[in-house]
Amino acid sequence: MQTVDGAAVDGAAAARVLESLRRNGVADVRADATTLDVYSSDASLFRVRPAAVAFPHDVDEALAVLAACREAGVPLTSRGAGTSIAGNAVGPGVVLEFSRHMNRVLRLDPEARTATVQPGTVHATLQRMALAHGLRFGPDPSTHTRCTIGGMIGNNSCGARTPAYGRTVDNVEHLQVVTGSGRRLRLDGNHVPETPETGALRELAAGHLETLRTEFGRFGRQVSGYALEHLLPEKGFDLRKALVGSEGTLAVVLEAEVRLVKDPAHKAMVALGFADIGTAADVVTEVMAFSPTACEGLDRRIVDVVRSRKGPGSVPELPAGAAWLFVELAGDHSADVADRAARLLRLPEAVAARVVDHPAEAAALWKIREDGSALSGRSPAGEPAHSGWEDAAVPPERLGAYLREFDELVARHGFSGFPYGHFADGCVHVRLDFPFGNRGPNETDGRTEYRAFMSDAADLVGRYGGSLSGEHGDGRVRGELLPRIYSPEAIRLFGTVKGILDPDNLLNPGVLVDPRPLDADIRTAAAKPVRIPLGFSYQHDGGDFSRAVHRCTGIAQCRTDAATRPGLVMCPSYAATKEEKDSTRGRARALQEMILRASGGDGDGGARLGDGGARLGDGGARPGGAGLGAAAGGSGGPSEAAPDWRSPAVHEALDLCLSCKGCLSDCPTGIDMASYKAEVLYQSYRGRLRPASHYSLGWLPRWARLASFAPTLANGLLKIPGLRHAGLRLAGVDARRGLPQFAQETFDHWFRNRDPSAVAAPNGPVLLWADTFTNYFSPEIGQAAVRVLERAGYEVLVPGERLCCGLTWISTGQLDTARRILSRTVDALAGYADTGVPVLGLEPSCTAVLRSDALELLGGKALPVAQSTRTLAELLAGTQGWTPPSLVGEEIVAQPHCHHHAVLGWGTDLGLLQDAGAKVQSLGGCCGLAGNFGVERGHYDVSVAVAETQLLPAVRSTGPDAVLLADGFSCRTQITDLAHRRGIHLAQLLDGACGVRMQ
Repeated sequence: MQTVDGAAVDGAAAARVLESLRRNGVADVRADATTLDVYSSDASLFRVRPAAVAFPHDVDEALAVLAACREAGVPLTSRGAGTSIAGNAVGPGVVLEFSRHMNRVLRLDPEARTATVQPGTVHATLQRMALAHGLRFGPDPSTHTRCTIGGMIGNNSCGARTPAYGRTVDNVEHLQVVTGSGRRLRLDGNHVPETPETGALRELAAGHLETLRTEFGRFGRQVSGYALEHLLPEKGFDLRKALVGSEGTLAVVLEAEVRLVKDPAHKAMVALGFADIGTAADVVTEVMAFSPTACEGLDRRIVDVVRSRKGPGSVPELPAGAAWLFVELAGDHSADVADRAARLLRLPEAVAARVVDHPAEAAALWKIREDGSALSGRSPAGEPAHSGWEDAAVPPERLGAYLREFDELVARHGFSGFPYGHFADGCVHVRLDFPFGNRGPNETDGRTEYRAFMSDAADLVGRYGGSLSGEHGDGRVRGELLPRIYSPEAIRLFGTVKGILDPDNLLNPGVLVDPRPLDADIRTAAAKPVRIPLGFSYQHDGGDFSRAVHRCTGIAQCRTDAATRPGLVMCPSYAATKEEKDSTRGRARALQEMILRASGGDGDGGARLGDGGARLGDGGARPGGAGLGAAAGGSGGPSEAAPDWRSPAVHEALDLCLSCKGCLSDCPTGIDMASYKAEVLYQSYRGRLRPASHYSLGWLPRWARLASFAPTLANGLLKIPGLRHAGLRLAGVDARRGLPQFAQETFDHWFRNRDPSAVAAPNGPVLLWADTFTNYFSPEIGQAAVRVLERAGYEVLVPGERLCCGLTWISTGQLDTARRILSRTVDALAGYADTGVPVLGLEPSCTAVLRSDALELLGGKALPVAQSTRTLAELLAGTQGWTPPSLVGEEIVAQPHCHHHAVLGWGTDLGLLQDAGAKVQSLGGCCGLAGNFGVERGHYDVSVAVAETQLLPAVRSTGPDAVLLADGFSCRTQITDLAHRRGIHLAQLLDGACGVRMQ
């Protein structure tokens, strides 16, 4: 027997399942180490490594997977996007993952207001189609951009707009399911098939009417346990509704028809301020008299987090107070909505109130609430905060009193957190700084303290007549606590129902019935610190690489479709491949598994078939990219982990990371996968032979400087067919790539030999730092910048020596060399920064190094330079009296560089262009080249696929007169290489060079 975190899995049985699936034509089932690593967790605390992951293409394949599991006695866990925070999407046997293939809206009937969907259909996909007809799917969890309808059915998800549209259970018309016994059922509100299972359930309900009537369905957010009230005769013995919220423990959902509702024509948001969060909760019943579609509560604690992370301007004006209710009013008549809003403003208990009538402001406030689970990932004390006691609910009329006692309970246990949530329904979310992972000589791993709090909190909810879960289900986190809110008879009923529908306990074992201990399988508690000599300082994580990668809570914003979240960069490779391992979360899970194995966790777990596991069908192994091969591990102290940096699973997961840094800004938890990848490369290859591309592309500034002495010769050599092919192969570069030409004259040479400007410089000096790309490849951009700056009244200076930021060494993990190069550059620039001279960068990726990476590599000495570094738009926007040249009539398609988006922010650029009168289409996503990534052999196809997600379709849809604005050298190169158009820099646009375009 193999053991995966305490859940026994027979390896031979797992192998039989895989063989059975192969025989029965299930095309995509995997048991390789990388897949098992990335599917070992969901968005919860828990880690259970599966034996295999199956990705069914259709109902027949899903049925074949269940049949194989039943035959072999191997557990089966259904999974959508893995956004569950209760641990009900992880399991020790086969994980049945629906979101990859079974993700379509099969039918949408606007007249009947229904839609039929596969279980892996993403909520936002359905919503987009429904909104086109003026309809919507009512429930809207905060994870709506990536959660699946099947997962929502499993957990009976709700969201902010439950007051108007109800829970998932209220919006399901029919279900097609297969029970754990193998019985396939089609269920609706009018008919339940007569089978031995349904007969047994009727008999069970008839014998326990008093329990069903008194303990279940007491208030709307009672989600814990099974919803057995729907088996009552007065409820029509509605097995369809009883299965909603059963967390995949009774049946597997194969298809669902859901109800759609009309989207109201008019909406208004009212923000109400209160003295404290308890007072805000006290008035919920009064607010509900105004028939809101949503009533959400939060307090200053979470708002302060947003302001500290993203600046004071990130939070629109809020009414006075220390806590707020965000109330949405909607209706078909604007006068009615306005009248209700005006009356709500006069609520006597509110300290202040305002109608938020600007859509952008309202969206920003709703986003604070929507991102709550990630924003609360750090407690007020600055410690990592965890789910666990995440979404308890009490009757809304008792919410204020409950919150006051809950705050006292949290303080008594020595924890802190940010409560917020669906106050209209009495449902409160919170993440608390449980002391998981403490590894000092006298410290525990936090499980004891966690268990004590969870037990006391469950008792508190029980006293208030509440539910342990208000929308996420009990899963592994609360199943053990159900006896604290339900009678022994009710608990026995759960077991009996489970025995009827899943007699062999194959479906999601350890959840709800015969649950796993709530403190078992906790991922973070088992992870030791990693503080061996690291390449980066990880200053925000106490110098601990383990804590840094455990920032990922699994909320899966990295899986969001670009069509759903315009402007989102993270995660470009997932957008192209739709593979979990290519998401930011998947990579974080692979890194966490590496640390857990080093911390004394289990080894491979699951079933392994041959060397490196097996993939069947279209899940076959991808050819390895450059730079992520095997290398040596590190070493740690006695209380630290010594990770195997050579782990093939980690290298495979990181292989398609473009180092775009999109996650740094787009992931609310602050994951920086580009740095983690560089760290792995650094630890892997220290003192060892590196891949060829690390020497060719990683040392690009050195080769460019050498080529600048004879650019014509260098360019000519690269054009000789045989020599070019051999050279590219030797350099690890894909032969399909076009190579940029070295400039005939560098920017440095041009500047030194130009006629000095005779114009006045009332705004003083600015240091123009020409990076490698500007100096050796695109000096015309630097020249344009000089002219723009001088017209803006600046005296342009350039460094007296060639300075490099070390970017290419950073991205290839050559961090010791990068640190030396960057230190020399910072020392040279510090003299200007110390005297107040702004440092202007033109290449976004290099500018971002000075603003961000330098602080991680050099510490405090880099701070003055980081604070003095500006982009061109930032400098000009802050220049008194400067106005941009008119761009009225210009159609601009802008591809912001990923590092510009993530580190520098592109909002200033957009504002400048709009102030100049331009019509701007700003693209989200990544261009796909991403420095050395798209040039390396093995990455070309993915690079093109990334470009096809947004960039290339946008370029193809524009006319030849449109300006393609791309400040990044990589972005311009990708546009030229794949679209045969020419992108220009903001400096060129402002200099009047927009008329020189490649057709």
